[in-house]
Amino acid sequence: MSGADRSRDPLRRAVSLLEVPWRRVAGAVTLGTLALGCAVGLAAVAAWLIARASQQPPVLVLSVATVTVRAFGVGRGTLRYVERLVSHDVALRGVVSLRTTLYARLAAGRPEAVAALREGDLLARTGADADAVGDVVVRVLVPVGVAACVSLVAVAIVGALLPEAGLALLLLLLVVGVGAPWLADRAARETERRSVEARADMAAATLDVLGDDGSLAVSGALGSRLDDLRRSDRALTAATDVGARTSATSEAIQTAATGVAVVVALLLGVPAVASGRLSPEDLAVVVLTPLAAFEGVGALPAAAVQLRRSRTAAARIMALLDGAAPDPGAPRPVAVTPAGPDAPVLAASVLACGWPSRPDAAVTGLDLELHAGRSLAVVGPSGVGKTTLLLTLAGLLAPAGGHLERHAEASWTAEDAHLFDTTVLENLRVARGDVTEDEAHEALVAVGLGPWLAALPAGLGTVVGPGGDAVSGGERRRLLVARALVSRAPVLVLDEPAEHLDPDGADALVRTVLGLTAHGRTVVLATHHRGALDAADAVLALDREHVAAP
Repeated sequence: MSGADRSRDPLRRAVSLLEVPWRRVAGAVTLGTLALGCAVGLAAVAAWLIARASQQPPVLVLSVATVTVRAFGVGRGTLRYVERLVSHDVALRGVVSLRTTLYARLAAGRPEAVAALREGDLLARTGADADAVGDVVVRVLVPVGVAACVSLVAVAIVGALLPEAGLALLLLLLVVGVGAPWLADRAARETERRSVEARADMAAATLDVLGDDGSLAVSGALGSRLDDLRRSDRALTAATDVGARTSATSEAIQTAATGVAVVVALLLGVPAVASGRLSPEDLAVVVLTPLAAFEGVGALPAAAVQLRRSRTAAARIMALLDGAAPDPGAPRPVAVTPAGPDAPVLAASVLACGWPSRPDAAVTGLDLELHAGRSLAVVGPSGVGKTTLLLTLAGLLAPAGGHLERHAEASWTAEDAHLFDTTVLENLRVARGDVTEDEAHEALVAVGLGPWLAALPAGLGTVVGPGGDAVSGGERRRLLVARALVSRAPVLVLDEPAEHLDPDGADALVRTVLGLTAHGRTVVLATHHRGALDAADAVLALDREHVAAP
């Protein structure tokens, strides 16, 4: 592989994002080598001790070997534990670094790259795929380094006693250390591709089913989604079964090679003992040491499978990052620019809004001026481009044409914004990390959640569950609006904040949001509910034919 190819290799690129401290990886390899070296030493010294003890020498002759056996036995477990601590610490910190970079680049990149993915696929890439890249440290780099070092130590021990036996052991270790991983990688290539697709399908179907607010059941689509979940589970099981057969083959190769090594050691060692080149005690060492030596290379087939899995995961992650990377020649979302106190916070002229991946703009010919402390309600049928317009005004989507000026930071609240599996208070702190309990209580009361909050078992400390599944659809909407209220952004942009509420509750919530202009906030919201539009300073009506000026 050339230097240019290596620079484009997705696994190398993803591993660089782990920011791995290679000195600590070397320390983990050293600890692992010492741990497994203790196993080899234990086998060698124990073999010598058994053979020598059978000759019934004075006890003092065996005392050093006895203490050494105990030291190797204790050292193996202790060093293995410390090696796991070091290697897992490196891997976990690396995954944190990878995810931090991933989230930062996605947040600053093109939103259509994320919007084009199913929620389950995005979750798989930022979750399981990131973990798989981090596993390169624990399950690939450290085992390979340990296997190489321990194999050399074992060959050196056996070769020092009987050179031809050391050479035979080296050849058999190469067969297992190279042949078995190659076989495992070759078989895992297609298996891993199918497993990744099945895991992504399963994640998407699971999220659809668990996050269903009743619409799937009402539309009759729930059974179909459950069937999709069962199919993806069967596909993942089938792929796993194929991988299990490969693992069994690799284990068989290792077991056979270990047996051959013992037989060859006997065939070479017995004549050496008869000729006086090797003592009976040393023969035991030559024969039994390979039993521990193959423990290191035995982990290499699994390392090869993990390397394939990590490479596939890295390709998916880097494809996501490359897709989200801003195109230097493409239009950029409009940034905030300073302006005088009397300038509008938002000003548009013949503005067109649309997604770069779609040929036609959703909204065209929009002229708009919105000053601080004013509100704008955007109405229109579904699919007309309300969300696309709001994303453009919030600075998350580049204009498809025309001119847009933004002179104030905006806070965006999506229709399907996420609630995290944490407390009510921490979900509000997503918008501002220093929100106090009093501020949180005030915001929840303002959106009509006062009685609900009072009835919670732990108040603001109540956990809302994964994705907010412990709250109703209406409570979820109100929580998202409360999150917007506690932000310090001067411009609030909200997409359908009153969905899943009864008409009276929806109108009351829309009036609450529009009423924030009394406190100097600027509000832009899209809504289907027209009962409270009289509280808006301007109403922008969109349809598929034209834009009515506000």
